[in-house]
Amino acid sequence: MKIAKIEQFYPIRRVRLIKITTDTGIVGWGETTLEGKPKSTVAAVEELVDYLIGKDPLRIEHHWQHIYRSAFFRGGNVLMTALSGIDQALWDIAGKRHGVPTYELLGGAVRDRIRVYAHWGIGSLSDDGLARSRERLDMLMAKGYTAFKSGPGGKWRAHEPPAVIDEFVKRAYLAREWVGDGVELCYDFHGKMTPALAVEICHELKGMRPMFVEEPVPQENVDALKEVSDKVPFPIATGERLLTRWDFREVFEKRACAYIQPDTSHCGGISEIKKIANMAEVYYMHIMPHCAIGPVAFSASLQVDAAVPNFLVQEQIDQGLGAGLLQEDWQVVNGHIELPTKPGLGFEINTDAAERNIEDYAEELGGEFFYDSDGSVADW
Repeated sequence: MKIAKIEQFYPIRRVRLIKITTDTGIVGWGETTLEGKPKSTVAAVEELVDYLIGKDPLRIEHHWQHIYRSAFFRGGNVLMTALSGIDQALWDIAGKRHGVPTYELLGGAVRDRIRVYAHWGIGSLSDDGLARSRERLDMLMAKGYTAFKSGPGGKWRAHEPPAVIDEFVKRAYLAREWVGDGVELCYDFHGKMTPALAVEICHELKGMRPMFVEEPVPQENVDALKEVSDKVPFPIATGERLLTRWDFREVFEKRACAYIQPDTSHCGGISEIKKIANMAEVYYMHIMPHCAIGPVAFSASLQVDAAVPNFLVQEQIDQGLGAGLLQEDWQVVNGHIELPTKPGLGFEINTDAAERNIEDYAEELGGEFFYDSDGSVADW
C-alpha cells in the first residue's frame, strides 16, 4: 500500500482538512487547523507532499521522525500543525487497514467511555445576559455534563481596579450557586494575566473550588507559571500552545502545573500526544486534551483519550461534534461519549460538505486585532 494522493480543504470557518488517499482506495483524514493562520499550514503540507507520495502510510513513526527532524529549524506551530494533521490521517488509514478503531493500535482502551466538558459562561451580570447563560447551562446539564469551562473575558492589564476583579469573581460564585457542588467549573485565563494578578484573582476564586484555572499567564515562561501554581490552592493547567514532548519537558521537571492540555492538531498528532501523556504519567499529571476546532481533530483526540491511563477530561465545543462534516455527529450522553467503534478515527466523512473550500477568510480567534483602551496590543 502506497500514498497516492494528498488533498487539502477549507470547508468551514476554523477548519482545515487533509485527505490522504492510498493506491488501494483507503482514505485517511486529518485536521491541520491553525487558528488565525489559514494559509501557513496549507503551504507547509504542500512542501511535504513530494516526500509522502509513494511511501508506505503504515510507517507512521518513520514519517513523523523524517518530517520533524529533516527540518533544520525543528518544531514551530506551522510545521507541527501540518505534521499533526498528516499523522492523524495516517493513523486513520492504519485503523481502516486493520479494521479497528485507532485506539486498538495504541494498546487498546483503558476506559469504557470518554468524559467531556462543555464551554459555557456568564457573559455579563445583566438580566438578559444571565437569562441567556442560564438557558444554555440548563440545556447542557440536561445532557448530563458535569464540567463546564468559562473565562474572564475582556482585556486585562497588568492590574485592574477592584470593581473589574469583583465583577468576574461574582460571576464565578453565581455559577457555583447555579450548578451546586456536584459539578466542576473551570476557568481559562487565556494567558491574559501577570503572575501577581493571576494569584490575586485565584485566591478570590478559591472559595468556589474551581476544577482548574487554565493558562493564568502566557505560556513562554515556565517559571512564571510555577510561581502561580505554587501560590494557588487548586490545580493549574497549561499546554494548548506547547508543542512536542520537548516543550512539555520543562513543565514536567519543574512540576509547574497539575494538568496538561496538549492539542492533537498542534503538538504533533496522535503519535506525539500519546508520548506526552506517557511522560506526564511519571509526574502524576493528567491530560485534558485541548480541542477548540473541528470534528476531525476532536475524533483524533478521542482515540488517544481511550488509550491513555492518565486522561481526565476532553475539551469539547459544539463544532467539534460534527458541524455537518461527519455522516453522524458524536453524541454526548451523561456527559460522556461512548468509545468509537468504527475503524480508524471512528467517523465517516460527509464528502459533499468536507471536500470544498470557502472563499472568504474571517477573523477566527476573535483576537487577531485586539487593542487596549490606550491603543496598545492586548492579549485575547
